[in-house]
Amino acid sequence: MKILAIEKDKPGITHDQLEPFLDEESRRAWELLQDGILRELYFRADFPGAVLVMEAATLEEAQKAIDTLPLVREGLVDFDWIPLAPYSGFARLFAGTD
Repeated sequence: MKILAIEKDKPGITHDQLEPFLDEESRRAWELLQDGILRELYFRADFPGAVLVMEAATLEEAQKAIDTLPLVREGLVDFDWIPLAPYSGFARLFAGTD
């Protein structure tokens, strides 16, 4: 299952509070990429924050992996979760046509 995880700010958290964990955060994200559960990682262009594309058997498995990120573990950031399903629109449109 593909899962989109969108980082969201927690009220009152400053960059100074995040700073001590950023190196460890990057290392852990790299490990999740190497493990194959984190497939793509982006910064938002319109707002400070990260967008993660994940691959996991379940939403809970993806959440458990993200819970190992230092910023999540320390309660400094949170994520909105969007499980994705394959697009089936083309099959409806073109099924049975040659």
